Amino acid sequence: MMKRTYGCVGRSHNTCGRAAAETRAMTAAPPTTGVTVRTVHDVAGLAAVADHFSDVWRTPRTAPPYPAEVLHSLAHAGGAVHAVHAGERLAGASVAVLGPERGTYSLVAAAERGLGHRLKLAQRDWAVALGARTMRWTFDPLVGRNARFNLAKLGAVGTEYLVDFYGPMADGVNDGDESDRLTVTWDLTAPGGSYDAGREGPVLRTAPDGGPLVRRAGRHLWCRVPDDIVALRAGAPGLALAWRHAVREVFLDAFAGGFRATGMSRDGWYTLTRAEEAA
Repeated sequence: MMKRTYGCVGRSHNTCGRAAAETRAMTAAPPTTGVTVRTVHDVAGLAAVADHFSDVWRTPRTAPPYPAEVLHSLAHAGGAVHAVHAGERLAGASVAVLGPERGTYSLVAAAERGLGHRLKLAQRDWAVALGARTMRWTFDPLVGRNARFNLAKLGAVGTEYLVDFYGPMADGVNDGDESDRLTVTWDLTAPGGSYDAGREGPVLRTAPDGGPLVRRAGRHLWCRVPDDIVALRAGAPGLALAWRHAVREVFLDAFAGGFRATGMSRDGWYTLTRAEEAA
């Protein structure tokens, strides 16, 4: 996921309660050899991870989203900082902490294309070894590629919609937008998800681009998101914000009606399923 063609699977800014940026399209070929994942405890390694997050979220390295000393404290408190390397090069990193009721929370995860799954599996192995059953994190629901990764590849479920959860963000990726986030819950024993081919039923609402936004058939809803909200935010911020508000309204209504986000198609359609049918 990001800068060197990266994609985030989740980010929450732990120290001040801000969060989750998602980034650019993934275009480079994924590494296939020499990939390793390890937990990081040493000062130099944690400093490298802090620099990595700065590069991903386009902040000065003097003001990283997660300073090295914060990472060190989180690791010392029982959390886990993982780093994925392609050969000698740092190609991704993640941070997770313990939560209540045998749960864990992923504060941040960002890796180059093709390596995000390795990173999440390392987090899962760490959590399962501690007796955890679930892991949660947040992400921008308008970033379709991250929704596909979270819902379709990992098999996590969108369980909570958070309106402007972190307030204004100025990290170079989210400038000018409202920081709505979707919380996902990942069953660490689940085998993974599957790619949903899409949507049925009549169009109920129109999207800001004039195309369909919502379809419904029976007790299922389908909601479309833009192809690339990061590019849209940079080039047409007014249209990006219109998408934010339109999708927000759909999700808030759906979640109030007992739906959860259970899938994402390759062409940008969420599947929302009533809770009793989502298991």
